[in-house]
Amino acid sequence: MTEWTTSDNKIEKRELNGDLGGTMRLGAYKAKIKKNSRVYKIYEAEEISERHRHRYEVNNKFEKDFSEKGIVFSGYSPDGLLPEIVEITNHPWFLGVQFHPELKSKPFDPHPLFKSFIGAAKKKSRLV
Repeated sequence: MTEWTTSDNKIEKRELNGDLGGTMRLGAYKAKIKKNSRVYKIYEAEEISERHRHRYEVNNKFEKDFSEKGIVFSGYSPDGLLPEIVEITNHPWFLGVQFHPELKSKPFDPHPLFKSFIGAAKKKSRLV
């Protein structure tokens, strides 16, 4: 990331060769969800807001290579530059996310991804 907004709504920019701010994304960020995806069925929404705390990003120039192997980029930042969610379409339940769903989950109100994962595990279990 080359720029970010501070808590007092000022834009900070990283110099071309500088490491000021690294690539830390911290706090809530929105994501646009593809309608025909598994994650859309889970959230039942075209846009979500999730909490981040990381310094890594997925390089979207490899989207075509991933897609050829069955990995779909199903969620992006609102500007379409940062992949937020990937999924394997021919897998019973495989989602990779750039955010921390556990930060919005509660014992009696679990995050939608956790509920969906447990449901998929029960469906595949031989013990249920």
